[in-house]
Amino acid sequence: MTQTSENVTWLTQEAYNKLKDELAYLTGPARTEIAAKIAAAREEGDLRENGGYHAAKEEQGKQELRVRQLTQLLETAQVKPPADDGIVAPGMVVTIAFDGDEDDTLTFLLASREYASSKIETYSPQSPLGIGVIGHKVGEDAEYELPNGKIASVRILKADPYEG
Repeated sequence: MTQTSENVTWLTQEAYNKLKDELAYLTGPARTEIAAKIAAAREEGDLRENGGYHAAKEEQGKQELRVRQLTQLLETAQVKPPADDGIVAPGMVVTIAFDGDEDDTLTFLLASREYASSKIETYSPQSPLGIGVIGHKVGEDAEYELPNGKIASVRILKADPYEG
């Protein structure tokens, strides 16, 4: 399994555990709670005009969608941190300089949006910037497409495995 594969999601152990706990809650206590809400709403009578019933069924649908998303994500998750070889890969903290200007820099975690936190800005490996920098070494220039279609150039200044 390569870290640049679109089928792999890099997660820290902390993020993996958090998502696994969420899945356990959704497939256990949360399912019991929603089933009770649906049963209580059914007892109120005519289901065609029962707002509580329809709201509970909609909530159940959203919950089951999240269960499927989490299951798929956790099946393809990679918890092992990337190699500390200076090559940009998911799971690394990357510092770039825009247009080679070492005063105009950005440091971010290249990881799944599931790991986004307030501690460090997170960019997805599938984002234009992520796609542009993956596989490049420290000191190399990389390009990526801006939303307006123009091409931006960046220089990779640092690429270190995320320590948490």
